[in-house]
Amino acid sequence: MTISRRSLFKAGMLTGAALSVPSILRAQTVPSAARTVKMQNGQITNFDPYSNSTYKTVDHGLAIYDMLFALDSKFSPQPQMVGKWGVSDDKKTYTFELRDGLGFHDGTPVTAADCVASIRRWGQTAGGRLVMDRTKDVSKKDEKTLAITLREPLELLLDQMARSTAAALFVMREKDADNPATRPVTTHIGSGPFKFNEALFRPGVRYVYDRNEKYVPRQEPPSGLAGGKIVKVDRASWESVDVQTALAALQAGELDYVSDPLADFYPMIENDPNLVLEDLHRSGDNYYLYINFLQRPFDNVKARQALLHLVDQDAYMRVLNRNPKYNRPITSLFGTDTPYVNDDNTGWYKKGGDPEKAKQLLKEAGYAGEKVIILQPTNWAAGSNTAQLLALTLRKIGVNAELAPSDWAALIQRATNQGPVENGGWNIYPTSSIDFSFGAPLSSAHMLLDGKGNGWRKNDQYEALRVQWADSTLEERKLLARKMQQIWWDDVGFVFLGQTITPIARRKTLTGLISYPALLPMWNMQTGSKA
Repeated sequence: MTISRRSLFKAGMLTGAALSVPSILRAQTVPSAARTVKMQNGQITNFDPYSNSTYKTVDHGLAIYDMLFALDSKFSPQPQMVGKWGVSDDKKTYTFELRDGLGFHDGTPVTAADCVASIRRWGQTAGGRLVMDRTKDVSKKDEKTLAITLREPLELLLDQMARSTAAALFVMREKDADNPATRPVTTHIGSGPFKFNEALFRPGVRYVYDRNEKYVPRQEPPSGLAGGKIVKVDRASWESVDVQTALAALQAGELDYVSDPLADFYPMIENDPNLVLEDLHRSGDNYYLYINFLQRPFDNVKARQALLHLVDQDAYMRVLNRNPKYNRPITSLFGTDTPYVNDDNTGWYKKGGDPEKAKQLLKEAGYAGEKVIILQPTNWAAGSNTAQLLALTLRKIGVNAELAPSDWAALIQRATNQGPVENGGWNIYPTSSIDFSFGAPLSSAHMLLDGKGNGWRKNDQYEALRVQWADSTLEERKLLARKMQQIWWDDVGFVFLGQTITPIARRKTLTGLISYPALLPMWNMQTGSKA
């Protein structure tokens, strides 16, 4: 099977060469007004940031919803919708008063009841579960005031409420937030700085956001996801087109921004005087394999350890990004750039992998030729290519590996099947998360071993340590991180494939973009003057 990337040119053809704009985009393009930004930022199939925490859905959430607290550029929680707040002497009761001027896009005011319902819905997600486990009550005091009463103090409460790269605490209308987190909300009404334009929305093709002229920003300057969300454009339109078409439109001035240009296009972008290649997010994507803990052969820890030894991270990174300056291996559960990175229990890592060790461990696990189903996301090039490479690598050591191609939405649905492969189950699939999220084991679903999802991994010893994180100092967390990592690699919670950094491409006339890991806040950006 050939590993190939969609819509690639040879690097030698790219440098200094202009792409031609396909007629399909020209036909769809209307000359942009000076205060309109056109962006390529991927597709959204589920708009509800509670039931779907993919980054594009969170980008949508940042545009149309607001948050009680948000992380600033130093990743410290700052009040956003909250005007005043306080905590009781025993550190168990937090009281929040909403600031003035908050209103939903349908004209109704934001009330404490909306916030209470949103907190309770958030508490059903990985990001809020620990908080709700510590919470005695969430209550409305008056129309603008609410309180969270804890069973025991939780120093990281505001940090958890402010996080956005896992399930974020976006405030919805009470009638929307009353839906279970597992049932997607289908309305697009928030109180954020942008309004979703239903009339111009084309599923899978175009997502349009208009400036919310009634939004009242905070007075502080923007900092990370906090501060004043001042919208300086009238409209932002996401055009869902393939990379080749997007870059052709970028060169022609028909797009202003491309979220994830493939590495083959970097020379062309860098040599175009009107374009900028920028590491906007300042945090790499960590790729890894989710493993089904319930079904053979990977219900056996030695079979999971075989995968750990089999993976040649350099090979996967070459598939993900052929430019080596943007790639690096990962051995720590806590990523590469978080405060908790450590080298405990990383002796399994070997440059090039160790296929013979993998074969030995599979034999010890009692592998007897069972079919191993690898879910292949066909509409995500990086995931599709890594799935193909994994299948080839497994076959080379005698594993009966079979690809199950589907789009990402169908893959996620199949990933909920706990049954054997003959009944529609699965064994492995590739995914990725931003490096920043690996420093937050309380809210990052991929760092749980509670048996509730993501392969139904369960390890009580690890979970006992993870819960201690909430009440620990920085230095104590660093010690906890070493103990957690020791258990993780013994049990093999997932298998890293490597890290790659994906810069964005933009026209020089698009300025003011806010740098934040993985996400794209659209306030503060403007177009019309060169940077």
